[in-house]
Amino acid sequence: MEMPKVISAYFEADRRNDADALVALFSADAVVEDERACHQGVHEIRKWWVSAKEQTHHVNEPIETTAADDRIRVRAKVSGDFPNSPVVLEFFFTIKSNKIVALEIR
Repeated sequence: MEMPKVISAYFEADRRNDADALVALFSADAVVEDERACHQGVHEIRKWWVSAKEQTHHVNEPIETTAADDRIRVRAKVSGDFPNSPVVLEFFFTIKSNKIVALEIR
């Protein structure tokens, strides 16, 4: 499946449970929106990701990628310790200068 290198690296770092590698992919002032909450800056993004992993032990498996303008949509099967697992979620990435500047998960 074709996707920008930074997005492939995001899913690879997530799969390895590597918080350092994951947050290194974000710009300093990046924003993540997930479960009706907004997390801005790499410190907050790291806290959000570590907390989500600890609570649900989830795994993201990309299944489809599409691009429109500066946003890349990745549909992924998400499995973990949560009701109705697995589910398919959409990850909307905005990339600038090979960094993730925005990520919306729904």
